[in-house]
Amino acid sequence: MKKQKILIVDDSEMNRALLIEILENQYDIEEAENGKEAIKILSRKRNEFSLVLLDIIMPEMDGLEVLSHINKYRWNEKFAVIMISADDSPEKMQLAYKMGAFDYISRPFDSVIVRRRISNTMLLYERQHQLEDTIAKQFREQEKNNKLMIAILSHIVEFRNGESGAHVLHVNTITELLLRQLMLHTDKYSLSKSDISLISLASSLHDIGKIAISDYILNKPGRLTNEEFEVIKTHSAIGADMLSKLPTDQQDMPLVKAATEICRWHHERYDGKGYPDGLKEDEIPISAQAVSLADVYDALTSERCYKKAYAHNEAIKMIIEGECGAFNPLLVQCLEEIADLLKNV
Repeated sequence: MKKQKILIVDDSEMNRALLIEILENQYDIEEAENGKEAIKILSRKRNEFSLVLLDIIMPEMDGLEVLSHINKYRWNEKFAVIMISADDSPEKMQLAYKMGAFDYISRPFDSVIVRRRISNTMLLYERQHQLEDTIAKQFREQEKNNKLMIAILSHIVEFRNGESGAHVLHVNTITELLLRQLMLHTDKYSLSKSDISLISLASSLHDIGKIAISDYILNKPGRLTNEEFEVIKTHSAIGADMLSKLPTDQQDMPLVKAATEICRWHHERYDGKGYPDGLKEDEIPISAQAVSLADVYDALTSERCYKKAYAHNEAIKMIIEGECGAFNPLLVQCLEEIADLLKNV
């Protein structure tokens, strides 16, 4: 069986020799005589190590600086770190733990304690990672099921609406691309990766209110009358109202909150001339703004019962020139920037 590998980082050759004598029968050992050398070794071979024994007090780059570098690049996802030092003051120990150290061994070394601490650390670290992997797997499975249920529900709406079954997937993908691009330009909206994923998922429910609209109006091949268009416009408020009637504990879930915003406000316009509430600019949640633009782009480039599909470049041009509504100028810029990606969508 292959031995686990340990990197010993200490500027004292004698201390390294003592640790090697204690550990070499059980583990493969590699040495670094200072912090900078340790960083070089870990940058090339970090996946080989199960543990790093890291001295705190060293010249040039001390152990806490090395630990900070390890945390910055998340190398400690691959291995555990145990600090070693003759300075076992509470302040130093607390700081080391706060910075991600798994344990702390003080000098002078006791061979039994050193072996036991290292063995326990490796065992606990492995179990912790197994637990994290299990939780992550369960989360991914739950997320997969959520997406499936929303896709089924959305497909039902599209089936009644005479739209392509791909519309929901397109809006989901385009919304995510827009928001990712938006985050490269501004931190105004404070969106994390998980926020963007959540909004993209919630976008699948943007037209759920159309369940309540008659087939005759939804699938009318010709131009709608003013009265029929007013009926169509009610779908945004209806969709939000449907979600607001969910049990209270479900209404508080982030996915439902995002979906409610999107349902109600994805037909608002940046100039305040949209519906149902006449919101303008950033009165409209950024989730609804992004879905609105994604929805319009996909509607333009898709064939519907009442129109032919526009070419990609023509659709982009129509949006930029304001022929299809008024949108956040920064989002429109993002749309232009991801134009080549949209061709593949």
